[in-house]
Amino acid sequence: MSTSTYAYKVRDKAGKVVEGQLDAESEQLLVAKLRSMGYTPIDVKAQRAETLSRDLSIPGLGANRIKLKDVAVFSRQFATMINSGLSLLRALYILAEQTENKALGAVVNEVRMDVEKGSSLSAALARHPKAFNRLYVSMVKAGEVGGVLDTVLVRLADTIEKQVELRRKVKSAMTYPVVVGVLVLLIVTAMLLFIIPMFKGLYTELGGELPMPTQILINISSACRKFWYLIFTLEIGAAVGFKRWIHSDEGRKKWDALKLRVPVFGGLVRKTALARFSRTLAALVRSGVPILESLDIVADTAGNHVVSTAVRDAQTAVKQGEGLATRLENHPVFPPMVVQMMAVGEETGAVDEMLDKIADFYDQEVEATVNALTSLIEPLLIVVMGGAVGGMVIALYMPMFNIIKLIK
Repeated sequence: MSTSTYAYKVRDKAGKVVEGQLDAESEQLLVAKLRSMGYTPIDVKAQRAETLSRDLSIPGLGANRIKLKDVAVFSRQFATMINSGLSLLRALYILAEQTENKALGAVVNEVRMDVEKGSSLSAALARHPKAFNRLYVSMVKAGEVGGVLDTVLVRLADTIEKQVELRRKVKSAMTYPVVVGVLVLLIVTAMLLFIIPMFKGLYTELGGELPMPTQILINISSACRKFWYLIFTLEIGAAVGFKRWIHSDEGRKKWDALKLRVPVFGGLVRKTALARFSRTLAALVRSGVPILESLDIVADTAGNHVVSTAVRDAQTAVKQGEGLATRLENHPVFPPMVVQMMAVGEETGAVDEMLDKIADFYDQEVEATVNALTSLIEPLLIVVMGGAVGGMVIALYMPMFNIIKLIK
């Protein structure tokens, strides 16, 4: 017998009205199922195909992206509701209605409908990997098995909030140099395309031989004006090619390794990766996720291929009965302090606590590095901007000095 989708309106044990959708072979069987779930049916009607497709669509998924911060807020609210005694379905219904991010609200509503159909929460969440990644699903699954879903959700919220804060710190360190770099590029481009040609016309009328810096600058300006479309195409092609290269397996390996070796910024990348590794692994281990599965998830979410390779190697060692810290010692990306603290954690049975301490330490290191970089980069960028613009101005006015000497 074929099944149909029905929209229903029921009243729960607390007297609250709950609405949703379920698949059933008939209206009578659906009413019986709702009663067995403890609901009092108010209205049940079959959904038409066009209505169903409209209801299941996720509005504004492109314009209203699901951010980590939104998922963190959802997790904390979810944990509070579960801890307060609300049923899983009731909590999901409220969250779908009150979540500010409409895309996340639509996803939560689909999760609720899957749970209503008999799916576990972790399985329902796993159907939406763009909103809930493998780390999230694995921790929820462990919480379901251990009966500590509210505790796991709080840990998830804490972990995600730490990740958001870490990203904010790194982003703040990179924003200033990027903005100044773009500003310098715009100024130099404007001078090459509009200002220098004016001086070129003036010097052509005056005649005479131009100083070498001025001649080079005028030649560059002429080439840019004549072949601007070719330069523009090459720049776009280089940007697209570079993006494709770093997304390829070989390109990502080399790019991630290069980022760790870059002067000044390499240290920041390394500390950020270690903080993320420690925080994620600590959350998984504390939530009861098996160590091999935890390492597999950490390797997938490390964000750096060098760290991911080291974690995969450690996973192989654990499978062979070795300690977690034993293999990490062979990878330079993990400092001796981290390896020793993890070894002590394994000996005392407190790996999660040691990992939390490592994560806290590197969070502080990232913040200190960001503050130091901001103080260092600011004067350096001023020198670079002044040197670029000032050098062009001096090169333009060098012939003027010769003219003044001739007049005297």
